[in-house]
Amino acid sequence: MSVRMRGVGFGVGTGLVAVVLAGMTAAPSAVAEDGPQGFTIRDSRITESSGLAAGRAHQGIYWTHNDSDDGPYVYAVDSRTGKTVSRVTLSGIKPRDVEGISVGPDGNVYVGDIGDNLDGSWSEVWIYRFPEPKRLRGDVTVTPTRYTVRYADGPRNAESLMVHPKTGRVYIASKSDKGKGGLYAGPEKLNPGGVNTFTRVAKIDFEATDGAFSPDGSRLVLRGYFSSYAYKWRNGKPEKIGSVSVPLQRQGESVTFAPDGRTLMYGSEGAGSGVEPVRLHGEAEPPGARESSERSPKSSKGGGDNGSSSDDNRNLTLGAGTFIAALIAWFGLRRLFSRGRD
Repeated sequence: MSVRMRGVGFGVGTGLVAVVLAGMTAAPSAVAEDGPQGFTIRDSRITESSGLAAGRAHQGIYWTHNDSDDGPYVYAVDSRTGKTVSRVTLSGIKPRDVEGISVGPDGNVYVGDIGDNLDGSWSEVWIYRFPEPKRLRGDVTVTPTRYTVRYADGPRNAESLMVHPKTGRVYIASKSDKGKGGLYAGPEKLNPGGVNTFTRVAKIDFEATDGAFSPDGSRLVLRGYFSSYAYKWRNGKPEKIGSVSVPLQRQGESVTFAPDGRTLMYGSEGAGSGVEPVRLHGEAEPPGARESSERSPKSSKGGGDNGSSSDDNRNLTLGAGTFIAALIAWFGLRRLFSRGRD
């Protein structure tokens, strides 16, 4: 009798596990159905993807680059396959520590050679600019425009380069583990013939590893290794909204907005690294993208003030699933020990 009951218990437990696993694996698909899919970078040459930018000229293309010691290369990755469709060589450039990339409204790709692991040892850093190629096939060589950059308040380390999609102004977020980071604005127009002084316009109180403007220019998102924050963009300065979801990744180094304007694409360093989508909600979602979503028959309107009811439901599902799984494991151990005593 007891043996049969154990068998029944095991069957029930197995069924519950299946239900829990189904709920846990189904949750991320809510993002995939409403927005772009995630992908894995499948180029063995890309082992330290340290920046990410959605292309403008080619649908589904994301630009990335390695951290340091790779050479003057930028990669165009097709998000549908994860494969590199073109590697761009920057002629005449010997990069020191490339950390950020962004695509401007002028159709140019901006590459930030702005890293400084000694936190202030370089008196100047550089930004390279080149037109996004009209055709992406194999290896391409370009001669970029080079801009010399200095900070008004002295050298510092940085990993975040953002070009505003409306004004074309370039911004850099410095990286500090002591809460002394800042957001710096470049001149209204960069000058290739002289020094471009970037001036501090706001404090950044966490260790930022990358950032991106929304396509409509109304939101700025900065990410760290394990956190991410959204800001309203008003009069050339950020106004903090609060934290937004960030996936757990090997070494969270990059972020960009997908073309839909309401999905963040998070990237990580490491060979075969994944790029993961996260849908924005509430005040963090750009107004234009929110209105478009509300007009769509597929959109889901949450009842909460922050518009995150779908996230709350998903979290409740995962929490309940974890609790049930723990109970199953506990009863399973009890049965195991009771068999040992029989």
